[in-house]
Amino acid sequence: MTIGEIRDLLNAEILSGEELLDHSVDSACGSDMMSDVLAYVKNQAVLLTGLVNPQVVRTAEMMDMVCIVFVRSKQPTPEMLALAKECGIAVLTTKKRMYEACGKLYSCGLGATGTAGEAS
Repeated sequence: MTIGEIRDLLNAEILSGEELLDHSVDSACGSDMMSDVLAYVKNQAVLLTGLVNPQVVRTAEMMDMVCIVFVRSKQPTPEMLALAKECGIAVLTTKKRMYEACGKLYSCGLGATGTAGEAS
């Protein structure tokens, strides 16, 4: 699945990283707890979250993620968008709740290995 397909499936708006829309991804995770993302998430390319602070971008960077999707219409700050651009991370926002967004992506074939909250 591409980041562009994720945008379309979630009716999301791309806020940064338009050049990454053709980038292929094969897994995602959803969490508002960055400590869980750091502790349990392995090999995920997309992070879905409702948490809006710079640590989200830093966590995604540390975990080599290429896309952050903010759920519940959350809007990152201009500083967060600048940091994501610097790190080469696409940023999207969707009106969907995390449960619905994760379910939609999973049902359309995006994997979820080593998800937050599961022992790996």
